[in-house]
Amino acid sequence: MVKVNENYLKLKAGYLFPEISKRVNNYTQANSNSKVIKLGIGDVTEPLPKACVNAMGEALNEMGTNNGFKGYGPEQGYGWLREKISVNDFISRGCQISSEEIFVSDGSKCDSSNILDILGDDNLIAVTDPVYPVYVDTNVMTGRTGETLQNGIYQGLVYLAINEENNFQPEIPKKKVDIVYLCFPNNPTGATITKQELKKWVDYAIENKSLILFDAAYEAFIQDKNIPHSIYEIEGAKNCAIEFRSFSKNAGFTGVRCAYTVIPKNLSGQNSKGDKIDLWSLWNRRQCTKFNGVSYIVQRGAEAVYSSQGKKEVNSLIDFYMKNAEIMQKKLRSAGFKVYGGDNAPYVWIKVPDRMTSWDFFDYLLEKADVVGTPGSGFGLAGEGYFRLSAFNSRLNVNNAMERIINI
Repeated sequence: MVKVNENYLKLKAGYLFPEISKRVNNYTQANSNSKVIKLGIGDVTEPLPKACVNAMGEALNEMGTNNGFKGYGPEQGYGWLREKISVNDFISRGCQISSEEIFVSDGSKCDSSNILDILGDDNLIAVTDPVYPVYVDTNVMTGRTGETLQNGIYQGLVYLAINEENNFQPEIPKKKVDIVYLCFPNNPTGATITKQELKKWVDYAIENKSLILFDAAYEAFIQDKNIPHSIYEIEGAKNCAIEFRSFSKNAGFTGVRCAYTVIPKNLSGQNSKGDKIDLWSLWNRRQCTKFNGVSYIVQRGAEAVYSSQGKKEVNSLIDFYMKNAEIMQKKLRSAGFKVYGGDNAPYVWIKVPDRMTSWDFFDYLLEKADVVGTPGSGFGLAGEGYFRLSAFNSRLNVNNAMERIINI
């Protein structure tokens, strides 16, 4: 009989968001008249920017002609899109990232998982706690951790707590780690990091020859001009960091699928003999072998994000969701909740009432207010006692959800 990958058996009972869906489905089946408002997962609700829709429509029509038809595209992404990304997202901010260092993909969630293909399984890995669950689970799946302990953490991982006491800023590890995942603006807490604090991480990585995996999926929501949008705004980061970006949240591409990863050409690791190995070449080979690229139609839609009309429409979407976050902050604070995040990210992170666990509070909101959020403990041990609400929803739903919560 075929043998299974037993690392999957080490995973906790269920991935966080399917577990939430299961509880919500059970509740709605038992309460058929309920009108549940979902502020749990970070899925957008507003229509795609018209500039993107028009561009994809034109590309689709092209594909229906002999002259315009496209077959397999370059696995790294079309040059015209990579060039637009380079100029608009990096060079405009003083980051010298070339188009060749950009790899277009179907999602930063996928890339932050697939990057492990080119990294050895004996690296010591650090993650923040709470953490986006994908970082941990994919390391478990690939055998980079030990068993789960009774408190839910995995042997073999270094956990960096982020909480009220440290202003949701992870502390530099006291020992050397090989790989560290950083996500800013942070999912789930909504916290940001200053250039001064991020420089400490870059300095640490260079000194210890470590690699930073920097998730900037929510950078478009940054309102504070003093907060870096990219780790490459920090001197030296090209020598120690890979960055993940996405069109999912800023342009609403969650159902369209387009993202990209930046791997600087001078970034390197080493083999078992201590020889320097170029990471760009490894990732390029990985993509050419395992990935056929993002569709031409979708890439034309992503390119339209950088048109003058596209920029206006994307900014309008961001303003809409951030206004939702502002409403949530004000309403929840007026009801006596301690509220964090929501200033530079579309997530509001709240302290749950005393004597309640985060899953208790999940059930409480669902049953008393027909509102769904995300329990903090689902993001890690240090997330217990907190709760995440997403600003990704209609204005009507956000207003109604807040009224329900404050009137329980």
